[in-house]
Amino acid sequence: MKFTISFLLVLLSLVVQGQDLSIQLGSSTIGQNQTYTISIVAKNGNIKSYDKFPDIKGFRKLGTSSSSQTNIVNGRVSSTHSIIMNYSASKKGTYTLPPFEINANGFLLKSPGTTITVKEAVQQHNNYSDPFDNFFGRRRSAPAEFVDIKEDAFFALSTDKKLVYVGEGFTTTLAFYVAEANRAPLQFYDLGRQLGEILKVVKPASCWEENFSIEQINGQRVTINGKNYTQYKVYQGAFYPLNNEDIVFPSVGLDMIKYKVAKNPSFFGQNRQESLKKFRTKTVVVKVKELPPHPFKDKVVVGNFKLREKIDKTELNTGESFNYDFNIYGEGNVAGVTAPIITESENLELYPPNTSQQINRSGNRVTGTKAFNYYGIPKEPGIYNLGDHFEWIFFNLRKDDYDTLKSNVVLTVTGESRKNESIISNDLGSFYDLIEVESNEFMYQNDWPILRIAMNVFILLIISISAFLIYKSKG
Repeated sequence: MKFTISFLLVLLSLVVQGQDLSIQLGSSTIGQNQTYTISIVAKNGNIKSYDKFPDIKGFRKLGTSSSSQTNIVNGRVSSTHSIIMNYSASKKGTYTLPPFEINANGFLLKSPGTTITVKEAVQQHNNYSDPFDNFFGRRRSAPAEFVDIKEDAFFALSTDKKLVYVGEGFTTTLAFYVAEANRAPLQFYDLGRQLGEILKVVKPASCWEENFSIEQINGQRVTINGKNYTQYKVYQGAFYPLNNEDIVFPSVGLDMIKYKVAKNPSFFGQNRQESLKKFRTKTVVVKVKELPPHPFKDKVVVGNFKLREKIDKTELNTGESFNYDFNIYGEGNVAGVTAPIITESENLELYPPNTSQQINRSGNRVTGTKAFNYYGIPKEPGIYNLGDHFEWIFFNLRKDDYDTLKSNVVLTVTGESRKNESIISNDLGSFYDLIEVESNEFMYQNDWPILRIAMNVFILLIISISAFLIYKSKG
């Protein structure tokens, strides 16, 4: 037999707290045809492990049942999880439940025990009306009537922009809204599975996504058209269109558990009836427009960015290395930021950068930093304006135009020229020096007749000696 949480909250319950866990004892007076209960209750959490329930002399265990409940009422979320042991008395009498302990979720919960009185079985009386019958929910002759209270809530998909450029980010939010004046009890139903199916439909394929990764659903008070609501975000992400196709978010549905309320509620009886209600979003369209003409139109990032640069030294000698950081930070598709354009020079040797990035997703914004760390060596003395070597082009939303971030660092280099040092350090020796002075024409053996004659005589001599030795060995 399953019991709801409200059944357990009897007038004479005894509660022992253990952080978010407690032991609740049933009513100390029951009828012989009623059950006695001991429950482990977890508020805003789950019971993952628990010990054996105590034995009660004169009672037999009927087995455990579990109950879980999540409510959204007046903008507040609460949940309860219970494990309930049911006991049946063998006969009328007074019984003692001694003090006991139960270990649940690693916490030791203690109860001082109680005294249980078992009286006559509770029966219906035709000629007598007990004024407490309705209060304790003992009258079962007529089925309970339930009232469907109109909910003041809705499910919506919203975007912070309705018109964007290609590459410009906009934030999309899926949330359930409950009005402050709502009186209909509501509860999320199988949200993980539903959300997975919803996002398959909602996420546009032609966009880069930055997911805000909502791990816990918390209510946040918002005002819409002068009316107060509690917003429960179930998904939030920023999208960056990769082409000029309009983004269409179709209507999607979310099933919620809605409870009908008993017309004549009793303290022990079933006071509400569960049903599913589907809430649907409206279709939302975000228009996408092309960027203005530019040679780098298809390569630039769109957003609001600034340059933060750092160099370990600005005065150095030729051949001496330096480290230079070109850090781009701001709001936009940080993951799409590419390295700055490098203007190469024979006098300044620059190596490919080490790259790192940090992306922050908070509120309705995606911000962050993309860092490029360069290693360079000047080969010639002089003044080097790094703005002539490093620049990064993007589309500035504040200016509504293309913009360029350039370095403001100036290097002062002194010393001897080091331009030819690399050639000297890679000298391969006198053998390779002859390459520049020797002829590159092919040479033939016919050009060396004396060498040919000598080689032929030597071969003939070897053959003769071999033949003589073979003859001698046979003789």
